[in-house]
Amino acid sequence: MKKISSLFIFSISLLLFFLLSPCLCATKKEKCNPQDKKVLLRIKAAFNNPYHLASWNPDMECCDWYAMKCDFKPPYRVIELTIFSGNISGQIPDAVGDLPYLQTLVFRKLTDLTGQIPRAITKLTHLKMLRLSWTNLSGPVPAFLSELKNLTFLDLAFNDLTGSIPPELSQLQNLDAIHLDRNKLTGTIPESLGNFKGKTPDLYLSHNQLSGPVPRSLGNLNFSFQLDFSRNKLEGDVSFLFGKNKTLPIVDLSRNMFEFDLSKVEFNDNLQYLDLKHNKIYGSLPQGLVQLSNLQFLNVSYNGLCGQIPTGGKLQTFDSTAYFHNRCLCGAPLPSCK
Repeated sequence: MKKISSLFIFSISLLLFFLLSPCLCATKKEKCNPQDKKVLLRIKAAFNNPYHLASWNPDMECCDWYAMKCDFKPPYRVIELTIFSGNISGQIPDAVGDLPYLQTLVFRKLTDLTGQIPRAITKLTHLKMLRLSWTNLSGPVPAFLSELKNLTFLDLAFNDLTGSIPPELSQLQNLDAIHLDRNKLTGTIPESLGNFKGKTPDLYLSHNQLSGPVPRSLGNLNFSFQLDFSRNKLEGDVSFLFGKNKTLPIVDLSRNMFEFDLSKVEFNDNLQYLDLKHNKIYGSLPQGLVQLSNLQFLNVSYNGLCGQIPTGGKLQTFDSTAYFHNRCLCGAPLPSCK
């Protein structure tokens, strides 16, 4: 009798589950915020309804659409929009600014994306990641990006951006990194970039047309991971970027016109990667390089260095290309000193 009763209860429970399932589905269909859904469809229309966004079907739950993500709890607002490597053409529509809960906005590897960065983006007050890279965006790096106070990551690399770096970017106090590399930026590095009030973001400024001296204010900062000023027209003494008190592991200053005495520079024990090739650096290699147990890459070629390469540490593990084309540098792995 007890077994029959248990079977009856199980059968009733199973029946109730199937009866209620359509209601549960209906609830799920209502999850997508209707205003966000309208905005997304406007964005799709602005891009001429590309196949890449074919899943953006107005008859379907928008939180399940491709290239976007909703918050998992009510009110289920759109928090991520990531459009990557698609056949997308046109300009970034102002409608992106009408997704008020957006935390991540990514348009990446979209070679037919053109025009300028719209001011409407500043309406996204919750935005933490802005990644507009590997596109054909043009125009300036907008100073109004400094209004996005919650940004932790700014990536505008691999575009056709022109003009100077806006000093207002230093007002972003939560940034971990700024990527402005691989553009057509000109002018000097703003003094203000040495005056970040919050975190010190890693700076990626390579492959531009920046000129003039690097502001000494940057010497007051302790970058956490990487500093890349390579392939510009920067000049002067940047020895202040180094020091025993720093922790920066990766430094690339190659292919500029920097000119300073390398023999007087002290390096931090955490240094792993140092590229100084194609500059006007003089003096000799400091003995302190021998003490860098973490050093994995070194290139000082095409400078005006002299003297014997210190022996020991990692310095003899690098091949001759790391040292050649200097004025009178000698010793292994180069020919011995006379």
